[in-house]
This record gives sequence, C-alpha cells and structure tokens, in this order.
Amino acid sequence: MELSAASEKTYYNSSYQHGLDEKRRVQVPAKWRPSRSGFEFTLILWPKSNLGPCLRALPPEKMAKLYSDIDAMPNGDPQKVVLKRFIGSESVQVALDKVGRICVPEGMAKAAGIEGEAVLVGLLDLFEIWNPERYEKVRAADAVMAPEAFKLME
Repeated sequence: MELSAASEKTYYNSSYQHGLDEKRRVQVPAKWRPSRSGFEFTLILWPKSNLGPCLRALPPEKMAKLYSDIDAMPNGDPQKVVLKRFIGSESVQVALDKVGRICVPEGMAKAAGIEGEAVLVGLLDLFEIWNPERYEKVRAADAVMAPEAFKLME
C-alpha cells in the first residue's frame, strides 16, 4: 500500500550537530526530509529564549497554522501587527537542495550566533537550529523545568 503525500507525517525528534559549509548550508537529517520534491521550510528568527535567539524551521503545514493563528487574533490587538511584521520580516523560505541541505541566510545565522557548527533540535512538529553553546544552556534549563512540565502529561 502506497502512502500519499497527504498521509505522510514527519516527526522531528532527536538532535543532530552538523557543520555549516562555506555557503552556510547545513544538512537536514534524512528522517526529517520529505519524499516529495520542491519542499520548502520557513526559517524564522525566534527570539523567545532569554539566552538568545535560535532559528525555527517550520514545514509548510506549521507555517500555515502559525499564519492562521495570527490571522485569528482581533484586528484591534496591537500584538497582531507586531507578530505579522516581525515574523514577516524575520523569516525566509529555504528549499532543500538535492543532497538534503538548507542554506541559512547570513543575517539570520549572525543573529542566532550560528557559525561553523549548528545543532538541529527536533520539537516533534518542527525543528530549531541553535548555536551549540547556547543550546547546551537551553538544554540545561529545560532539564530543570522538565519534571514540572511532565506533570501536564499525567
């Protein structure tokens, strides 16, 4: 039985450390790559960590959901325009090349502190790209918060 592209579901789990080449291309793990051609991720400079920003890589369905969530906010909410402007100006579409790499734009790499090496971290439905040292600090903070967070799963 053949699975259709619509029924294909990718889970972004585990973490991988890869080098960036001279053109700032980084390898996307084979398990995270879709089988269909012409696939693009949306890279967003994500400023939510107090340890510094990372890059979030959203597959098309997650980008559509993010847009839908922002669009559903009341038009009078000033945060709606801030989010639209920030995400609109701090994001870019990146295509997988023939060997499964994406190119991290120079400005985004610099803002996220990504130079030479990057850690790709699965968030189940999307992934993040981190500066390795920054990610170790985030990982340590996550470990402290994990017992409380897992209580939500009970």
